[in-house]
Order: sequence, then structure tokens, then C-alpha cells
Amino acid sequence: MDEPKLYTLEEAHLHFAKKMNGKVWELLQKTERSKVEEELMVHAAHASCYHWLIAGTGLHHQRGEWLIARVYTELGQTDSALRHALRCLELTREFADLMKDFDLAYAYEAVARANALAGNCDEAARYLQLARESGQAIGDAEDKRTFLGDLNGGNWHGFQ
Repeated sequence: MDEPKLYTLEEAHLHFAKKMNGKVWELLQKTERSKVEEELMVHAAHASCYHWLIAGTGLHHQRGEWLIARVYTELGQTDSALRHALRCLELTREFADLMKDFDLAYAYEAVARANALAGNCDEAARYLQLARESGQAIGDAEDKRTFLGDLNGGNWHGFQ
């Protein structure tokens, strides 16, 4: 019988950050979710961000906030979507030296999408334009293609 592997606390946080992130994406990609799955998605997004706060950097915190904003936007929870999207953008600016070029584009996308959900058409349009401009500035062709596909897909709540 194999010996159980022992993890340091930091290794455990890293493991759970990744596992919870994966669970959120699994649930986000479903076309229909039960109420229980929606709850799991919210809690897994927050759990992932929590574990990244311990085992990661400002980059991971920013991406965790982006994921939480995306979940709340997907679920139509306006106040939470806006709060976490704006926090994502704040962290993007605070930790600019850690970000990849696509992180700024995704931060703008999150703010645009959350404002679209809220019915704030002027703000949604402003941040959508910033997302498009930042998306065009992404250096890696595959990263750019992925971002533009994400930007043009998903639920825009009647906006775009």
C-alpha cells in the first residue's frame, strides 16, 4: 500500500486553489445548472480565490476576482458582479508588473460585462471598447484569439 503523501500547508492551498478553479470552469461550461450547482459554483470561486490569496501572488488574486465576477455575472447577481469586477480591475492596476497583457483585457471585459448586466449601457460600452483595444494589443496570437473568442462569446445580457 502506498504511503499517503504529506503536503505542506502552502502546497495544500495551491492544490485547492487549482481544484476549485477547475470546478468553477466545469460548472460555467454547463448549459443548464441546478440551484445546487449554482451555489457550488459561487462557493468554489470564492474558495479558489481564498486559496490563491494564501499560496499565490497579486496576479492570482486578480484572476480569482475575475472568476468570481464572471460567476456572479453569469448568475445575474449584479451587485456582486460589479464589486468583484471592479476589484479585479483595481488589482490589475496595483500589480501591473505581475500581469500578462491579456489580464488587463480580461479585467476590462469583466467590468463591461457586469455593467451590461446592471443596465449601465454607457459604462458597459466604455469598458467594452477598452477591452477590445487591450485585446488587440495582446502580443501572443493564441492568447489574442482566446481572449477575442471569450469577449465575443458568453452572455452579454442583451448588450453589444
